[in-house]
Amino acid sequence: MTERVAKNALYLTIASVGQKIIAFVYFLFLARVMMPDLTGQYFLALSITTIFSVVAEFGITSVTTREIAKDPTQARQLISHALALKFPLMVCAVTGSLLTGWLLGYEPAVQTLIGMACVVLVLDALQVFFYGVLRGFQALQFEAVGIFSGMFTTAIVGGLVLVLAPSLPLLIVALMSGSFINLAVAASRVASRLGWSTLIPQWSSQDARLILTMAFPFALAAIFVKVYSYVDSILISKILDTTAVGLYAIAYKFTYAFQFLPLAFIAALYPGMSAVAGKDEATLERILLKSMWYMALLSAPIVFGLYAVAPEVIALAGEGYEQATVVLQALIFVLIPIFLDFPIGSLLNACGKQSIKTAIMGATMIVNIVLNVILIPRVGILGAAYAALASFIFMFGAGLFYIPTVLPSFSFGRLLRTILPMYLVGLVMLAVVVILKPIIGWIPVILVGGVVYLAGLVLTGSLTLTDLRHFKRV
Repeated sequence: MTERVAKNALYLTIASVGQKIIAFVYFLFLARVMMPDLTGQYFLALSITTIFSVVAEFGITSVTTREIAKDPTQARQLISHALALKFPLMVCAVTGSLLTGWLLGYEPAVQTLIGMACVVLVLDALQVFFYGVLRGFQALQFEAVGIFSGMFTTAIVGGLVLVLAPSLPLLIVALMSGSFINLAVAASRVASRLGWSTLIPQWSSQDARLILTMAFPFALAAIFVKVYSYVDSILISKILDTTAVGLYAIAYKFTYAFQFLPLAFIAALYPGMSAVAGKDEATLERILLKSMWYMALLSAPIVFGLYAVAPEVIALAGEGYEQATVVLQALIFVLIPIFLDFPIGSLLNACGKQSIKTAIMGATMIVNIVLNVILIPRVGILGAAYAALASFIFMFGAGLFYIPTVLPSFSFGRLLRTILPMYLVGLVMLAVVVILKPIIGWIPVILVGGVVYLAGLVLTGSLTLTDLRHFKRV
């Protein structure tokens, strides 16, 4: 990795972490002010438009980034033709969002929120595309500025709304303001590099068919991810009510706030997998095991730590969310299969087996929907947590099953010896935290738990000085 790429990746990672922190604090503030029912309406509207955002995107950004990186001289023509294709796709996404709200019979207030959120959908679809262009030129620093500035703007405007005049439509306007700032940064940087005329759509049937053909695998995978990530909220709203959606949203936000961690590490390790795929099986297996080691190292303290302090962290959202505690304690365990599956997905993609990964994601989506339909009527929002856990375990297990197709000599026993000690240490940490929490309080016990976890890793030999040096380099 060149110094330029490394610095750009660092800028983007720092900005992403900052954006996640601001977004998380802002959502907690929103939940405290708006209470479960209104929070549920807000989260539901955004869930529906988020699902349909994949229609507006349809993998076009991934194709654009890849093709510009290969040949920057074709950027102007590619951007103009891709934009011409995106506009009808955005119309389809907006139409699908509005029709979904109407067909599912949501109350007028929710349908209004969905309509307003469609503006955010369009703005985000454009800014993601322009940042994809900049990624093709390896200019990630502008994306870092944009995503942080956009989230900061949303938090400031939304915070003022929550303090002065709490209103769900105005909170959607706050999202619009942040998305507009983000789009302005992205579009202006593309225009400064290639000229404003590049942003004028130019239709070409031949290029549209070519782009759609290349984008379809990306789109299919994205559709599966969006559906199984957000369909639970829609099902909860129809089977239960929007108050239940609000309760589930709090547990959901606490759980998935940590997904940027595996993304950051896999982004650093994936090029190494691609470089040796099909050439050096022994090295590829070492990279996979090291990746799994990283994922276990990160997921164990997050999962067992949040389980131990779930009542206290849910209380941060204010009164009325107490039922979300048990949901968080069940849902947080999805991070173990999710984290561990990231290296497997990277392995399959690096070895040209992306169709297998896409098929697994499609099957996971089906499992998730079926289990939600079965479990939510029986055990309420806890059923959605169980459905998520079961479906992600299925996804991880299916990925494990296919590892020998690209690594025939892969040792599952070695994998267990690599990751199991860290989860056992995590269980010890959990026991210590549960015992000491009533005595010293939940905030100090987090520090104690961290010390216990690190000490346990060292004592079991799961963490060495060599590992720390390698961890720092990655």
